[in-house]
Amino acid sequence: MGLMSYLRNRAGLVVTVIGLAIIAFLLGDIISYGTPFWMKNQNQVGSVNGESIDYQVFNAQVDQTTAMYQQQMGGTSSPQMRNYAVQQVWNQFISQELLKQEIEKIGLSVGRDELNSLVSGINPSPQIVQAFTNPQTGVFDKTQLNTFLSQINSQGTPEMRQQWEMLLENIRNERLNEKYSNLLTNSVYVTSLEAQEEYIQRNKLANFKYLMLDYSSVKDSEIKLTDSDYKAYYDAHKNTFDNPEETRTIEYVLIDARATANDTAATKSVIEQLKSELINSTTDSLFAAINSDTKYPFAYIRKGQVSPALDSVIFNASVGTTVGPFLSQDRFEIAKVVDAKFSPDSVKASHILLNTTAEGGIDKAQAKADSIKRLIQQGESFSALAIQFSLDEGSKINGGDLGTFPRGQMVPEFDEAVFSGKAGDVVIVNSRFGTHIIRIEKQIGNSKIVKAAIVDKVINSGKATTDAAYAKANNFFGDVNSKNFAEVANKQSTTVHKAERVVPMDNTFNGVEVPRELVRWAFEAKEGEVSERIFDTEDNFIIARVANIQPKGTHSLDAVKPQIEARVRNEVKAKMLTEKLNNALNGASSIDQVAQKLEKTPVDIENIVMANPVLPGIAMEPAVVGTAFGLQPNKLSKAIKGEQGVFAVQVTGFVNPAELVASDMNNQKQQMQTSKAQRSWGAIYQALQHKADIHDNRIRFY
Repeated sequence: MGLMSYLRNRAGLVVTVIGLAIIAFLLGDIISYGTPFWMKNQNQVGSVNGESIDYQVFNAQVDQTTAMYQQQMGGTSSPQMRNYAVQQVWNQFISQELLKQEIEKIGLSVGRDELNSLVSGINPSPQIVQAFTNPQTGVFDKTQLNTFLSQINSQGTPEMRQQWEMLLENIRNERLNEKYSNLLTNSVYVTSLEAQEEYIQRNKLANFKYLMLDYSSVKDSEIKLTDSDYKAYYDAHKNTFDNPEETRTIEYVLIDARATANDTAATKSVIEQLKSELINSTTDSLFAAINSDTKYPFAYIRKGQVSPALDSVIFNASVGTTVGPFLSQDRFEIAKVVDAKFSPDSVKASHILLNTTAEGGIDKAQAKADSIKRLIQQGESFSALAIQFSLDEGSKINGGDLGTFPRGQMVPEFDEAVFSGKAGDVVIVNSRFGTHIIRIEKQIGNSKIVKAAIVDKVINSGKATTDAAYAKANNFFGDVNSKNFAEVANKQSTTVHKAERVVPMDNTFNGVEVPRELVRWAFEAKEGEVSERIFDTEDNFIIARVANIQPKGTHSLDAVKPQIEARVRNEVKAKMLTEKLNNALNGASSIDQVAQKLEKTPVDIENIVMANPVLPGIAMEPAVVGTAFGLQPNKLSKAIKGEQGVFAVQVTGFVNPAELVASDMNNQKQQMQTSKAQRSWGAIYQALQHKADIHDNRIRFY
């Protein structure tokens, strides 16, 4: 186990957040700093301002990230897990490149003395502290660090040195980002005037009456929209129609191929037959291995390790009993309880690992292990012997200490030895990793565990179900073309779904999983084109059509017309209602008079603050609340164009907060400073991204 593996195992997913959380560095191989992966070639996955990443390097990082997710989440790797890893590595590539380029532009660097200080100085890097903290005391142990540095120089393998160099590179980048972060942080400040204004916006109360002429009071059929109406709205909001990358609108039909009630009944029949066979079985573990869809290990399990249905029964069942079948999500489960006993909940242990093959086989490794065990029993230091003999680089720097762990975390042979022994025992065990000399330091808790042969059968769609769904999909596919997609769907009682603004790396349409091949096809097809084949997932057959292509850049008015129609209609209604309301306001001295003219009732509300511009029972209405705070008491406003309608307001009074004292002013400024600094990084990073020339070619490879 190398240094990086050790760090991952000690801390799970180790994330160091620097300054304003500018970037997360994963201690491991996610970002290979210093490698020339930006060399230009045809295998570019993408580039940032001309600095590209090669597919081989990118894919290796995706593999490593997927493996890490798999280790954390358990189970097998899934397409969704890999897609998430692709996104994660891509985001890290962009953020690292943007920051690297900014840091180089500014001229920030980390000198040799500074790096040495970060490793072995008075205030070492958090990554060094994390790696060399004594798990028994929870305190950073400089002796462990010095021992490791000595080993690296005298007997370190090339792999160890490479991993150490990678850690140093991470530390160097951590400091560079910290320096950049400090520059940003120190450029953000809050004045007393800003603090005073913020305090007033959050604490000054307004009481006012308002009158609303709702947009819905004008029928849509009464509104005739003209080209100039659309153009006026488009010109006023042009900056909101920017498309940072090409998107497409996809029309598609889903033909449901999921398992039916008949399939569920058939699977239940199968599992019930298997249950009768398992009851009479004399080779339970072999029976489970042959018949179970999921290959559960035949080992002792603790509460919480199996599905809730099994978990609620299996620990109370007598040995020899077969329980189930239970329906658990998409499968039926049965289990035969083979043995039960009480065992510690967790164990604290240390070990020394020998390479069985290098020692000349099991017998010679056993003899050497016996010699080391005798030395330990004679009072020799376990830690010193671990540093001298152990091959486990991860634990030997801690004197062989593996920390405290529950059952199921180690290989079965190791588990059985430490959970069945007692505190103080020194035992020798062979596993696929080698020969272990283990000392059981401490056992914690005592709970019932069981060994069970678990068999499950997934409820899959049977041939009849799949054939029927495919026949339906094939009928649709045979009749459809680029012009009649909706017509055929309607004729065949199939719903046409629409996925708006699909991007190249999408894996779902409106939450429904779709194959990557379908998305790749959609971005190669012309507008109006129907998919050249029927695509399928575990649940559906899919036929799709490219309804619209929205190129990168500012959308044209024609492209956005359908999506802005409702807002343009409200703009036209607002003009009509504003004229109507201003006529009623003309000559009136109170909102009650205006309401009387319009045969309306004004609404009286209290304790509204500027920082939360919500009209109770209506919605967020910032223009209305903002106008109220700008009025003198009892003065009528003019007509205000709001989100839900056109409003008039009359303030009945304000309640001013207490004056800010000096200490409260400082607290207010500090809170605002922190909030502003955090928000500023997001804005700066967005600006860097917006300004950057980013090419995303991932769809060619994933």
